[in-house]
Amino acid sequence: MARLPVIVGLGGVNPAGRLSAHHAYRRLVIDRLAQADADATWRSLGAMMNVTGGDLPNPEQRQHILDHTLVRRIEHHLFDVDAIPWNRSFELQAGHGDELLFRTRQRLLPERIPASWRIRELPDAPGLIEVSVPRALETLLPDLRTSRVQSAGQLPTGFEPERLYQSRSHPRGLAMTVYGASDAIRSVGIDWEQIRSAVRPDEVAVYAGSGMGQLDFNGTGGMLQSQLMGKRVTAKQCPLGLAEMPADFINAYILGSVGSTGTNLGACATFLYNLRQGIDDIRSGARRVVVVGNSEAPVTPEIVEGYRTMGALAEDEALMQLDGRNDTADHRRACRPFSDNCGFTLAEAAVFTVLMDDALALELGADILGAVGDIFINADGYKKSIPGPGIGNYLTMAKALATGRAICGEESVRRRSHVQAHGTSTPQNRVTESEIFSEMARIFGIDKWTVGAVKAYLGHSLAPASGDQLAMALGTFAYGWIPGITTIDHVADDVRTDHLDFPMNHVEVGQEGLDMILLNSKGFGGNNATGLILAPHVARRMLARRHGEKAMKAWQARQEQVAQAIADYDTAMIAGEVAPIYRFGEGVLEGTDLTMSDREIRIPGFAQPVTLDLPSPYPDMGD
Repeated sequence: MARLPVIVGLGGVNPAGRLSAHHAYRRLVIDRLAQADADATWRSLGAMMNVTGGDLPNPEQRQHILDHTLVRRIEHHLFDVDAIPWNRSFELQAGHGDELLFRTRQRLLPERIPASWRIRELPDAPGLIEVSVPRALETLLPDLRTSRVQSAGQLPTGFEPERLYQSRSHPRGLAMTVYGASDAIRSVGIDWEQIRSAVRPDEVAVYAGSGMGQLDFNGTGGMLQSQLMGKRVTAKQCPLGLAEMPADFINAYILGSVGSTGTNLGACATFLYNLRQGIDDIRSGARRVVVVGNSEAPVTPEIVEGYRTMGALAEDEALMQLDGRNDTADHRRACRPFSDNCGFTLAEAAVFTVLMDDALALELGADILGAVGDIFINADGYKKSIPGPGIGNYLTMAKALATGRAICGEESVRRRSHVQAHGTSTPQNRVTESEIFSEMARIFGIDKWTVGAVKAYLGHSLAPASGDQLAMALGTFAYGWIPGITTIDHVADDVRTDHLDFPMNHVEVGQEGLDMILLNSKGFGGNNATGLILAPHVARRMLARRHGEKAMKAWQARQEQVAQAIADYDTAMIAGEVAPIYRFGEGVLEGTDLTMSDREIRIPGFAQPVTLDLPSPYPDMGD
């Protein structure tokens, strides 16, 4: 009997703010919320952006918050788009004669002096030497250039995760991991020690990473840049740049976990790849608690230039052409899914979710934000080019809809489903993804399928992108509003619209108006993934059928205390009273600390042992 993976926690940060308590979602639809909910999110954003101390922002402060969240012009705390340092190849030629003469200090000479150079000391200038080079010298000249891409989805201005704990020169993506994973764990409303006591040590798993690794100067980027900049590589830059390092940090400094760990990379579908790994563990019974997430900080000059050179990003000049302007680009509307557009918009985000099996969630009284019906992943087969589209996404979408039909029935698929598109804002994506959606709606009998595209607000955070979609889906379940594609004013002529609705305003569906939301992701190389997310009321109905009304009433009684703990945590976060979990060097164990027999291993700090009374994985093939 497969266990149901229940979503019991969500945390992190993206350009809309903190994810726990649905604040990031609320930022998108803040003008449609009840006043109390809107005010709580204003206070949350004001506090994390250091605009207020948790008080309700005044109108001027609110405008600052609006201007400095979501997609916008790249701000100086990331890099100066008007003055990006680079080295221009430069040739110095002799002005007279056949030799080029220059003076320098002895210690600045290269370790290996070219054979053609002639060097002599200068008696009249102590410490200097004169170098004679035949005819010309190739060198690099420091220069500044202006970025042709000046928009990105950035964390709210004023929020600096590395300042919230002793980060010790951590790459930005890892600092975001510490904040995001801490937020997710605490958002559960149940103390981690209580959760850990309820399961065996190896029944916990963490699947987290970053699609491109940590490429800022404190990570791999600095390791590659240092020698070219005349600096030394540090001992941290290489190891902290590894793509699975977010999982390692969560285990070592946040959870103290000895369970399964790793990351599963799939380009822009990476979050769903890791989520599938987590739900497979839970459904099989191998794990009972799984933390899944990704963190990516790709808004650096080098990564922006890399994607721009591919022709993938929305350049300012192209944006101005779309709008018939010749002065400045509309950076707020850089991402325009399914409209006339010119490329996607990079973004940074850290998104983490906590899953439990259904029995454990009921036992602990966990909040049920939703459940994962399934995740489907398919490649494209033979391709003309690595970034080109293929057929794999037809398979993932069809299987997700078919599974939703099997769980909830035909009417739920036809009338109570919604799809969150990959929606990158590239001309190719708008055509191919709309064709897939239209065909899926036709064959499954959906008359008018509402299509969302949250990258319009948040940009494309690469590995965590589907995590952004999940956060917005869970918010939609909680508040009953589908965020509209508000950066567009029309749907492009080449977009397939049969059986589809691309709303440009928020759509009210009600708190139990949807039974399922599909998250669609299309990654470079043919990494297609579609996730089926079930609404909380559907998950509760499934749990009642399995466990009975008595168990549900007992869960509800325990859940009241958990709900209060969740509310208290949110209040404390808004007040700035909670620092990220970071237990550096705490509780470190050695082999001599273990109590072992051939039947079990007991670990200090864990209530239950690791059992060694294991069955054969191949019972029909053994003696």
